[in-house]
Amino acid sequence: MSQVVSEAELRACMCEIGRRMYARNFVAATDGNISVRIGTDRFLVTPSGSACGFMHPHEMVIADSKGMKVSGEGKVSSEFFTHLAVYSQRPEIEAVVHAHPPTTVAFTLAGCSMTDLALPEVVFAVGGIPTAPYATPGTREGAEAVRALAAKCDALLMDRHGALTMGSSLMDAYYKMEKIEHAAQTILIARSLGEIRTLTGDEMERILKARVAYGATGKLYLNGPR
Repeated sequence: MSQVVSEAELRACMCEIGRRMYARNFVAATDGNISVRIGTDRFLVTPSGSACGFMHPHEMVIADSKGMKVSGEGKVSSEFFTHLAVYSQRPEIEAVVHAHPPTTVAFTLAGCSMTDLALPEVVFAVGGIPTAPYATPGTREGAEAVRALAAKCDALLMDRHGALTMGSSLMDAYYKMEKIEHAAQTILIARSLGEIRTLTGDEMERILKARVAYGATGKLYLNGPR
């Protein structure tokens, strides 16, 4: 449960993240959604049909762990059930961000994986980035599609439907979204230049040791050389 900041601050932070996502072209129109824990059985969520780049703090909706609205004027987004799948698998997770960063989505459209462990800063922050099976947007299929992977990693791609990141705070979850889109752009450029060089086992071991020494938390999906 988020205890270091007030609900008012969380509402303002969600609006700021929405503005950043819109400015960075991570979302268009009413794409994307954000949620954060505010209690044992309470979550602050962006309302259905809202434009992330133009939200106001009072517009956020409070929902429970069954996806039912507790308070607020708007409707709870059907996408919130995907967030709930994360929270149910990971009780330590405080916030979830869903967006449609274009380069990242393009990887899923082309059937290209982002699990290759090539960029050390990405491995340090989020590990490999797996792709969940396709699910119909706006339905509860999304929750089942991401459930297993959400238990293993802090960032994942949703086949032809964007990305999902989770973290110990709203900004932690959002920064992981920035990180994976930047990684997708970098890998795309590298592939145009030649073959991707992945990290070796020894290099991976040093990164993981540095991560522990730094005190980084969160799970890592690692299926490359170790």
